[in-house]
Amino acid sequence: MKKTLIILCSTLLLTLQSCGIYSFTGADIGNAETFQVNFFENQADLVEPGIDRQFTLSLQDLILNQTNLNLTNENGELIFEGEIVDYYIAPMTATADNTAAQNRLTIAVNVRYYNTLEPEKDFERTFSFYYDYPANTQLVGGVLETAVDEIFTRITQDIFNAALTDW
Repeated sequence: MKKTLIILCSTLLLTLQSCGIYSFTGADIGNAETFQVNFFENQADLVEPGIDRQFTLSLQDLILNQTNLNLTNENGELIFEGEIVDYYIAPMTATADNTAAQNRLTIAVNVRYYNTLEPEKDFERTFSFYYDYPANTQLVGGVLETAVDEIFTRITQDIFNAALTDW
C-alpha cells in the first residue's frame, strides 16, 4: 500500500512539474512581465466618436483580466498598436418590396503586435467582426452600445489568441 502511494504521488508530481504553470486562458506570455496598448486611432471613413478609446480600453482590460502582465505606458515587453480601419453599415437581407430587412455593422482593426523578448512572434494583421440588427432599428443608444461591445469582445479575444496563445 505504501509503495503504491509513493508511486502515485511521484507520478502526480512529475506530471504537474512537466506541464509547468497551467493557464486557464491558454496564454503563453513567456518571460514577459509588462505590456502596453498604444491608442488605436479611428481612421475609418465613417467615424463614430469614442470607439477608438473604447477599443483601446477593451483590449487593455482583456489582457489584464486574462494574464498576470502589468500594464505600462512605455517600454512594454509586449506592445499592441494599430488603428480602426473600417466602420461601415451595409444591408444584409431584403424584404419582398426590395427594402432592407436587416443591416450589418462591421468594424475592422489593424493591429501591430511586437514581442520584444521573442521578435519571431511579431505580426501585423487586420481583425474584423460584425453585428446584425433589424433595418427598422436606428443604430444609436443602447443598440449601438450592444453592437460595439459585441464586436469589440470578439475582436479583442481574437487579438489575444493570435498574440498570446498557440490555438
